[in-house]
Amino acid sequence: MTTAESITLRVAEALEARSIPFLLTGSFASNYYGIPRSTRDADFVLQTHQAVGPEFAKQLGEDFLLDPQLSFETNTGTFRQVLRHRKKAFKVELFLLSQDEHDRSRFQRRRAVQLHDRRVWLPSPEDVIVTKLRWARGKDKDDARDVMAVQRDKLDWGYVEDWCRRHGTLALMEGIRHSLSAR
Repeated sequence: MTTAESITLRVAEALEARSIPFLLTGSFASNYYGIPRSTRDADFVLQTHQAVGPEFAKQLGEDFLLDPQLSFETNTGTFRQVLRHRKKAFKVELFLLSQDEHDRSRFQRRRAVQLHDRRVWLPSPEDVIVTKLRWARGKDKDDARDVMAVQRDKLDWGYVEDWCRRHGTLALMEGIRHSLSAR
Protein backbone atom coordinates (compact mmCIF):
# COMPACT_ATOMS: atom_id res chain seq x y z
CA MET A 1 0.00 0.00 0.00
CA THR A 2 1.35 3.43 -0.92
CA THR A 3 1.64 6.32 1.52
CA ALA A 4 -1.13 8.14 -0.36
CA GLU A 5 -3.43 5.13 -0.03
CA SER A 6 -2.59 4.70 3.65
CA ILE A 7 -3.35 8.34 4.46
CA THR A 8 -6.53 8.31 2.38
CA LEU A 9 -7.82 5.15 4.04
CA ARG A 10 -7.12 6.61 7.50
CA VAL A 11 -9.27 9.61 6.60
CA ALA A 12 -12.03 7.34 5.25
CA GLU A 13 -11.95 5.33 8.47
CA ALA A 14 -12.20 8.50 10.58
CA LEU A 15 -15.17 9.73 8.51
CA GLU A 16 -16.91 6.36 8.94
CA ALA A 17 -16.24 6.45 12.69
CA ARG A 18 -17.95 9.85 12.86
CA SER A 19 -20.84 8.64 10.68
CA ILE A 20 -20.12 11.29 8.04
CA PRO A 21 -21.31 10.00 4.64
CA PHE A 22 -18.55 10.54 2.08
CA LEU A 23 -17.51 10.03 -1.51
CA LEU A 24 -13.84 9.56 -2.48
CA THR A 25 -13.45 11.35 -5.80
CA GLY A 26 -10.63 12.79 -7.92
CA SER A 27 -7.66 10.70 -8.96
CA PHE A 28 -8.46 7.90 -6.50
CA ALA A 29 -11.78 7.29 -8.27
CA SER A 30 -10.28 7.55 -11.76
CA ASN A 31 -7.42 5.25 -10.70
CA TYR A 32 -9.92 2.66 -9.50
CA TYR A 33 -11.86 2.61 -12.79
CA GLY A 34 -9.10 3.59 -15.21
CA ILE A 35 -5.33 3.53 -15.43
CA PRO A 36 -3.62 4.30 -12.10
CA ARG A 37 -1.31 7.28 -11.79
CA SER A 38 0.44 8.85 -8.83
CA THR A 39 -1.24 11.62 -6.89
CA ARG A 40 -0.31 14.05 -4.15
CA ASP A 41 -3.82 14.56 -2.81
CA ALA A 42 -7.13 12.91 -2.07
CA ASP A 43 -10.54 14.51 -2.60
CA PHE A 44 -13.55 13.63 -0.47
CA VAL A 45 -17.09 14.98 -0.78
CA LEU A 46 -18.85 15.02 2.59
CA GLN A 47 -22.57 15.03 3.19
CA THR A 48 -22.53 17.53 6.01
CA HIS A 49 -23.38 21.20 6.44
CA GLN A 50 -20.35 22.20 8.46
CA ALA A 51 -16.60 21.82 8.63
CA VAL A 52 -15.15 18.86 10.45
CA GLY A 53 -13.86 19.99 13.81
CA PRO A 54 -10.55 19.73 15.65
CA GLU A 55 -11.73 16.43 17.18
CA PHE A 56 -11.59 14.95 13.70
CA ALA A 57 -7.92 15.92 13.25
CA LYS A 58 -7.16 14.69 16.77
CA GLN A 59 -8.74 11.33 15.88
CA LEU A 60 -6.34 11.05 12.92
CA GLY A 61 -3.31 11.76 15.09
CA GLU A 62 -0.58 14.35 15.41
CA ASP A 63 0.72 13.73 11.88
CA PHE A 64 -2.28 15.64 10.52
CA LEU A 65 -2.88 19.38 10.44
CA LEU A 66 -6.43 20.55 9.72
CA ASP A 67 -7.24 24.02 8.45
CA PRO A 68 -10.16 24.90 10.72
CA GLN A 69 -11.72 27.27 8.18
CA LEU A 70 -13.82 26.40 5.18
CA SER A 71 -12.66 28.06 1.98
CA PHE A 72 -14.38 28.52 -1.35
CA GLU A 73 -12.91 26.38 -4.14
CA THR A 74 -13.34 28.08 -7.51
CA ASN A 75 -12.96 25.04 -9.80
CA THR A 76 -15.83 23.14 -8.20
CA GLY A 77 -17.81 26.07 -6.81
CA THR A 78 -17.98 24.41 -3.40
CA PHE A 79 -16.62 24.87 0.08
CA ARG A 80 -13.72 22.79 1.30
CA GLN A 81 -11.46 22.18 4.22
CA VAL A 82 -7.84 21.13 3.79
CA LEU A 83 -6.10 18.47 5.81
CA ARG A 84 -2.32 18.08 5.45
CA HIS A 85 -0.01 15.32 6.52
CA ARG A 86 2.83 16.94 8.46
CA LYS A 87 5.57 14.51 7.39
CA LYS A 88 4.53 13.65 3.84
CA ALA A 89 3.84 15.98 0.91
CA PHE A 90 0.21 14.91 0.81
CA LYS A 91 -3.03 16.77 1.38
CA VAL A 92 -6.65 15.78 1.68
CA GLU A 93 -9.39 18.12 0.52
CA LEU A 94 -12.76 17.72 2.22
CA PHE A 95 -15.46 19.26 0.02
CA LEU A 96 -18.96 19.86 1.32
CA LEU A 97 -21.68 18.35 -0.85
CA SER A 98 -23.07 21.22 -2.90
CA GLN A 99 -26.56 21.95 -4.20
CA ASP A 100 -25.36 21.32 -7.77
CA GLU A 101 -27.67 18.81 -9.47
CA HIS A 102 -24.86 16.58 -10.72
CA ASP A 103 -22.99 16.74 -7.43
CA ARG A 104 -26.15 15.45 -5.72
CA SER A 105 -26.74 12.80 -8.37
CA ARG A 106 -23.23 11.37 -8.19
CA PHE A 107 -23.39 11.26 -4.40
CA GLN A 108 -26.71 9.43 -4.52
CA ARG A 109 -25.29 6.93 -7.06
CA ARG A 110 -22.08 6.27 -5.07
CA ARG A 111 -20.84 2.70 -4.65
CA ALA A 112 -19.12 0.86 -1.86
CA VAL A 113 -15.86 -0.74 -3.02
CA GLN A 114 -12.92 -2.39 -1.28
CA LEU A 115 -9.57 -0.59 -1.34
CA HIS A 116 -7.15 -2.89 0.40
CA ASP A 117 -8.92 -3.83 3.64
CA ARG A 118 -11.28 -0.83 3.82
CA ARG A 119 -14.68 -0.12 2.38
CA VAL A 120 -14.81 3.28 0.71
CA TRP A 121 -17.48 5.05 -1.31
CA LEU A 122 -16.67 5.99 -4.90
CA PRO A 123 -18.70 7.68 -7.61
CA SER A 124 -19.82 5.50 -10.50
CA PRO A 125 -17.41 5.34 -13.45
CA GLU A 126 -19.92 7.38 -15.45
CA ASP A 127 -19.88 10.13 -12.83
CA VAL A 128 -16.07 10.11 -12.78
CA ILE A 129 -16.11 10.76 -16.54
CA VAL A 130 -18.76 13.48 -16.33
CA THR A 131 -16.96 15.28 -13.50
CA LYS A 132 -13.51 15.03 -15.10
CA LEU A 133 -14.85 16.41 -18.39
CA ARG A 134 -16.69 19.18 -16.58
CA TRP A 135 -13.44 20.36 -14.97
CA ALA A 136 -11.38 19.53 -18.08
CA ARG A 137 -8.04 20.53 -16.62
CA GLY A 138 -4.88 18.84 -17.95
CA LYS A 139 -4.94 15.49 -16.16
CA ASP A 140 -8.74 15.48 -15.95
CA LYS A 141 -9.10 14.83 -19.68
CA ASP A 142 -6.52 12.05 -19.48
CA ASP A 143 -8.31 10.52 -16.50
CA ALA A 144 -11.67 10.65 -18.32
CA ARG A 145 -10.12 9.01 -21.38
CA ASP A 146 -8.53 6.27 -19.26
CA VAL A 147 -11.80 5.47 -17.48
CA MET A 148 -13.59 5.39 -20.86
CA ALA A 149 -10.93 3.06 -22.28
CA VAL A 150 -10.99 0.60 -19.38
CA GLN A 151 -14.73 0.64 -18.65
CA ARG A 152 -15.86 1.09 -22.27
CA ASP A 153 -18.51 -1.64 -22.64
CA LYS A 154 -19.69 -1.45 -19.02
CA LEU A 155 -20.66 2.24 -19.13
CA ASP A 156 -24.15 3.71 -19.30
CA TRP A 157 -23.33 5.99 -22.23
CA GLY A 158 -26.83 7.54 -22.24
CA TYR A 159 -26.24 8.81 -18.71
CA VAL A 160 -22.80 10.19 -19.61
CA GLU A 161 -24.11 11.87 -22.77
CA ASP A 162 -27.05 13.44 -20.93
CA TRP A 163 -24.85 15.07 -18.28
CA CYS A 164 -22.21 16.10 -20.81
CA ARG A 165 -24.94 17.74 -22.88
CA ARG A 166 -26.16 19.64 -19.80
CA HIS A 167 -22.60 20.76 -18.94
CA GLY A 168 -21.63 21.69 -22.50
CA THR A 169 -18.94 18.99 -22.70
CA LEU A 170 -20.64 16.60 -25.12
CA ALA A 171 -18.31 17.46 -28.02
CA LEU A 172 -15.27 16.90 -25.80
CA MET A 173 -16.63 13.54 -24.61
CA GLU A 174 -17.48 12.44 -28.15
CA GLY A 175 -14.02 13.45 -29.38
CA ILE A 176 -12.30 11.39 -26.71
CA ARG A 177 -14.65 8.47 -27.26
CA HIS A 178 -14.06 8.58 -31.02
CA SER A 179 -10.28 8.64 -30.51
CA LEU A 180 -10.58 5.43 -28.47
CA SER A 181 -12.56 3.63 -31.16
CA ALA A 182 -9.94 4.62 -33.76
CA ARG A 183 -7.30 2.59 -31.88
